Amino acid sequence: MKKGYDILKDSKVNKSTSFTVSERDEYGLHGLLPHKQGSLEDQKKRVFENLNRKAFDIERYIYLSALKERNERLYYSSVMSDLQRIMPLIYTPTVGQACKEFAQIFRFPRGMYIHREFKGKIKEVLGNWPEKDVRTIVVTDGERILGLGDLGSNGMGIPIGKLDLYVACAGIDPKHCMPVMLDVGTNNQELLDDPLYLGYPEKRLEGDEYFEFVNEFVVAVQEKYPDALIQFEDFTTINAYKLLDKYKDKVLCFNDDIQGTAGVVLAGVFASCRITKKEYKDLKIMFLGAGSAATGIADLMLSAFMDEGLSEKEAKKKLWLIDSKGLVVKSRKTIADNKIPYAQDQNEMNLIQAIKEYKPDILIGATASPNTFTKEVIELMTEINERPVIFALSNPTSKAECTAEQAYTWSKGKAVFASGSPFSEVHYEGHVFKPGQGNNAYIFPGVGLGALLTKSKSISEKMFLVAAKALAFHVTELDLQSGSLYPPLNSIREVSIEIARIVGEEAVSTGLAQCELPADVESIVYNPEY
Repeated sequence: MKKGYDILKDSKVNKSTSFTVSERDEYGLHGLLPHKQGSLEDQKKRVFENLNRKAFDIERYIYLSALKERNERLYYSSVMSDLQRIMPLIYTPTVGQACKEFAQIFRFPRGMYIHREFKGKIKEVLGNWPEKDVRTIVVTDGERILGLGDLGSNGMGIPIGKLDLYVACAGIDPKHCMPVMLDVGTNNQELLDDPLYLGYPEKRLEGDEYFEFVNEFVVAVQEKYPDALIQFEDFTTINAYKLLDKYKDKVLCFNDDIQGTAGVVLAGVFASCRITKKEYKDLKIMFLGAGSAATGIADLMLSAFMDEGLSEKEAKKKLWLIDSKGLVVKSRKTIADNKIPYAQDQNEMNLIQAIKEYKPDILIGATASPNTFTKEVIELMTEINERPVIFALSNPTSKAECTAEQAYTWSKGKAVFASGSPFSEVHYEGHVFKPGQGNNAYIFPGVGLGALLTKSKSISEKMFLVAAKALAFHVTELDLQSGSLYPPLNSIREVSIEIARIVGEEAVSTGLAQCELPADVESIVYNPEY
């Protein structure tokens, strides 16, 4: 049994000033702590006071990271007590800056770095992880971090942040979580030239060699941690789809950029129908951007249209994609595989032309290019629709297709707006709009928890469809009146538990589950109390 400073240095058991007199006796802590015994609530007050003293969000990120290494339960209790405030500090948008500066702000190793020289011995390296019962893995290769591009091993901030949300939003025990960076190199020359860069200092693996490396990792996980869920995060579009197509029916896994984003956006679209008074089956939807996020959303929306009774052919005509070359049309000589299902039998046209021709009810941006929803675009959508629905999804905030203020101002307060990163409330002509953030954290923690609780063999597309419907159900009339298509972030734990139940029921009903769903999910999840 640990005693003295060994206990205070162990973040999983450390309670700092909250150790009782009897515990100080038992663990040899007298003299090592101040006299006053503080409560967890006292400690959280101190945490928030310290956050208030910081001038910049990146400083708050560093402070919270250090807190996690000192006192894990205090960290998660603080996060959960005010997700509305803390989530933007530990994930988007602050995590984007943290990833760009990851080598400079590096303090303590968190997660597994599987670099190229470990090829042939990845399973052995995984054995160095201190926890043996790993159930949730978030893995990236750092090639397409948010809208920031190739950040190499600096992208480790993404798996770390996503797993923090699994814990805070769905109650996954942190001891079951493992962030993984597949460090296959980087093509970012600026990083390769940076003497402080901590990643493998070579150009990226590509082709068969790359996929063999990833496959060795996936196989090693199956052998070491057979109950583990693998969440793929921030891979390039082509690699993301190849990996998902290869493993989705064989391994308990999903890609959050493709499927998690799709779930949260579809939920927002369902909720928007209550404002616009339109039926989902009647919607016409246009995407600006045709990468993994956009086509992932389109795939789930296609399923939702077919669930409403439309044929696949009819549903595909309702989903128009615009990429850097314009409308994705069948007459193109080459079309990426993920775009082929949505190529329209139309003439080539740009965004403005396509809006005029198609008259979409909903415009979804997933471009990683700021200012692409111009004043002309928003005004045109407002001419066509009494309440135009605008999703500016690109992360971080600096990459958003337009701001909330622009959407409301240019539409004269008529826009129904949601974004990928958070925006502050907007005051326009006597109205206060509180735009909702289409954060994947509304979806992926609950889906993951439901799959884990039932030991599902895989994760089906239907699971994301039922999750989207459950999330939309939790949007209240008060939320809609304030302009938000999503419930408050501080209610996300309740939402995640409900999604876990519904996903678990789906796993059981389809024969994917290997055990029954526990009767009382909420009582068995992680609670960071002393």
